[in-house]
Amino acid sequence: MLARVYSCAVIGLDGVIVEVEVDTGQGLPGMTIVGLPDAAVNESRERVQAAIKNAGLEYPRKRIVVNLAPASVRKEGPTYDLPIALGVLIMTGALPRVASEESLVVGELSLDGSVRHARGVLPMAVLARQQGYKRIIVPQADAAEAALVPGLEVVPITSLAELYAFLNGNLAIPPVSPLNLEDVTFEAPTDFAEIRGQEHVKRAVEVAAAGGHNLLMIGPPGAGKTLIARALPSILPSMTIDEALDVTRIYSVADLLPPEIPLVRVRPFRAPHHTISHAGLVGGGNWPHPGEVSLAHRGVLFLDELPEFGMRVLEVLRQPIEDKVVTISRAQGSLTFPANFMLVAAMNPCPCGYYGDPVRPCTCSAAVVTKYQKRISGPLLDRIDIHIEVPRLDYEKLSEKRPGEHSGVVRQRVEAARQIQRERFENTGLICNSDMRPAEVRKYCSLDETGRLLMKTAMNQLQLTARAYHRVLKLARTIADLANAPEIAPAHLAEALQYRSRLDVS
Repeated sequence: MLARVYSCAVIGLDGVIVEVEVDTGQGLPGMTIVGLPDAAVNESRERVQAAIKNAGLEYPRKRIVVNLAPASVRKEGPTYDLPIALGVLIMTGALPRVASEESLVVGELSLDGSVRHARGVLPMAVLARQQGYKRIIVPQADAAEAALVPGLEVVPITSLAELYAFLNGNLAIPPVSPLNLEDVTFEAPTDFAEIRGQEHVKRAVEVAAAGGHNLLMIGPPGAGKTLIARALPSILPSMTIDEALDVTRIYSVADLLPPEIPLVRVRPFRAPHHTISHAGLVGGGNWPHPGEVSLAHRGVLFLDELPEFGMRVLEVLRQPIEDKVVTISRAQGSLTFPANFMLVAAMNPCPCGYYGDPVRPCTCSAAVVTKYQKRISGPLLDRIDIHIEVPRLDYEKLSEKRPGEHSGVVRQRVEAARQIQRERFENTGLICNSDMRPAEVRKYCSLDETGRLLMKTAMNQLQLTARAYHRVLKLARTIADLANAPEIAPAHLAEALQYRSRLDVS
């Protein structure tokens, strides 16, 4: 008797319905799985057989054929264990055929019959609702994640025996209540009040947060660059529910969602080590998975010791910074991942770290300093809106007992500026000033006569490219928004020009 159970595959960040067909055939007892399975799916044969026996149920001594349709979609991971086991039980008549017709089933089986966590449950639950399924059966560890999707009955399962009793009507399992997304709390990261001194750097970080601009901090070791970067998420606007679900979907697919946190409410802060490969940064693999730039979506990608990253690794950032997405092509096809992040980088001015330091002399020659700074290409620096020097702190600033401005106060100013931008870009698909295209720059970043003369002088003296010209105007627009000014004043433009690169990469 042919049995059908419906499960789901995750391709990129989206789900695809998979029909698990189970039937018997001629030959020696055993199980054959077809439909483009990977090694983990093929190993389901042993897990399913042991789980059925240890659940106190009968495993048929027949030749079993399992087809995962559509056959053109690659199946990976152990999440098909539970639907395959369910199909075997339906085929033998131990469960009614209608038991799974309106359900989507996912879960990995242990040999003792217990059900383990599955990767990518959120996009599976979204697909189940879109395709009209009334119920999704998931491991208990993933039930809260699936409950983020309204209008879907989520049944949490701890073991195959429990699922067998539930589908036979011998056990009532109450569905998980839909999660109220507003009730999900989160802890604030590093507070701005912990940063001593560096007032001009904190101002630059506030401007970057208000407009979503990229930032590069240059200074000697121990000046506070990393602490400032880690405090940045605390002044970014709180994520909307749609943004939180967008980020949670990525972390679910990457299997990085903590079991006790079903919804990511804190803006991501990713700080990969400089030994990372380009595939680890932008994503990759035989079947691509999200990289660090996608894990930083809607948040911050922090690259500490920027010149220590490989040249090839840094150059692959250029396209995601501009397009806000990453497209990875393989022989099987292309996948696109979102990558709308703020790039925050930190570096020393030279290998020893003390070039230009007023207290400690630099031990590097001029040629060594130039070579070190040229590790970062001009095109990449051109895409960073704010370049700020972080000087050494003196004793008086470090020992000052009066706390600095708290993150909550700074966040209020940032959110006020973001609100102005939301009203400005309503129905355009843009979020903040850094997303503006040339048409929006011409419309919203007009200058008066004094501003045009100032910009003309800056273009000649700083040798600004067309990209840098537009980025300066976008940055000036953000500074004006922080001041609640309807037009860009010369003072706003002058501050934006002060943040241009001073590194010698010619």
